[in-house]
Amino acid sequence: KQAGLTVHPAPGNPDHTLVNALLAHCGSSLSGIGGVKRPGIVHRLDKDTSGLMVIAKNDKTHQPLSKAFADRQIKREYLAVVWGIIQPTQGRIEGNIGRHPINRKKMAVVQKGGKSAATNYALIQPIRRVASLVKCRLETGRTHQIRVHLSHFGCPIVGDPVYTSLTAARKQQLSGATLDYFDRFSRQALHAFSLGFTHPQTNQYLYWERDLPTDMVTLIEYLQQFPTNQK
Repeated sequence: KQAGLTVHPAPGNPDHTLVNALLAHCGSSLSGIGGVKRPGIVHRLDKDTSGLMVIAKNDKTHQPLSKAFADRQIKREYLAVVWGIIQPTQGRIEGNIGRHPINRKKMAVVQKGGKSAATNYALIQPIRRVASLVKCRLETGRTHQIRVHLSHFGCPIVGDPVYTSLTAARKQQLSGATLDYFDRFSRQALHAFSLGFTHPQTNQYLYWERDLPTDMVTLIEYLQQFPTNQK
């Protein structure tokens, strides 16, 4: 799925979604589980997250795939460009995720209530002294989980319009040209790059990887090449 594509119809966005494309491609053979608005959808990606998804073409595969997700038997890994050099370089972020206590349109790590969530991460590449390329593996699948956990950990995803704000200290690290570039980078730098699971009918283990999209490659190159205000 490319960035900018909504997975299923919702108020204010009834057309031009992944579900619309699937219905045009598969017709009535697509799994009906999930109802009219979410046929075939086993899991989802945020609109501005790119990468791999699995879609069930019939009910016979949809049910066991959904169970495999619920039982945490699906391997899902993401790549993210985050602000800061993440420390320690690998670890596990835990914290229940629920609605933000003030802004109900956002999710947050909450002390009471919410749903348990865990994200494993590892530093892939430091980018100068201002950012990191990080790999994340989901143990759970909560709404906005990686975005919320990384922001809570102090390394928010570059370009995330909801969970990232450039602090005064961070702005001082960046040149004016770099700040202008980030004003134009229009989505969170998050990509679902690998997906693996056992096929529910053949019992064969299937695995895919998808390289970083061009906009994230360009972002990393930009951060590597353009000067910061640090000495």
